[in-house]
Amino acid sequence: MPISVLSDEIDVLAKAKRAIGGDYTPDENEAYMNEAQLDYFRRLLGEWKKSILSAAAGTLQQLQEGPIREPDLNDRASSETDWGIELRTRDRQRKLIAKIDAAQRRIEDGEYGYCEVTGEPIGIGRLIARPIATMTVEAQEAHERREKVSRDD
Repeated sequence: MPISVLSDEIDVLAKAKRAIGGDYTPDENEAYMNEAQLDYFRRLLGEWKKSILSAAAGTLQQLQEGPIREPDLNDRASSETDWGIELRTRDRQRKLIAKIDAAQRRIEDGEYGYCEVTGEPIGIGRLIARPIATMTVEAQEAHERREKVSRDD
């Protein structure tokens, strides 16, 4: 994953964390997935999704304003490259929205915060860093090793 795309995703998540504000941050010392934690993640996921949709609307507005009209061919090529990157970023974020929706469904179903492979708690630290996580770090690493081995075959 290119660093700029990852940093954009992190920036949008950080913006969502600031937007929900408040004094509460889930803590490892609390009962796992208590109502306060679930409410925190519910609000965080909702704000994250809202931020992504807002950025997408801005991109759509810019696209509707008209084609690139750079008189210099080099400037036009640079603008088209920038737009290509922007559109790929928005496509990644579209896929991210599906993951956010799935995480919101897991909250409502009472499955949020638990590994889909082992059933173990994912951990508050991991969920704060990656609220859409579906596996523990160990299960994710095992999954990635299996994926790498099958790619190498």
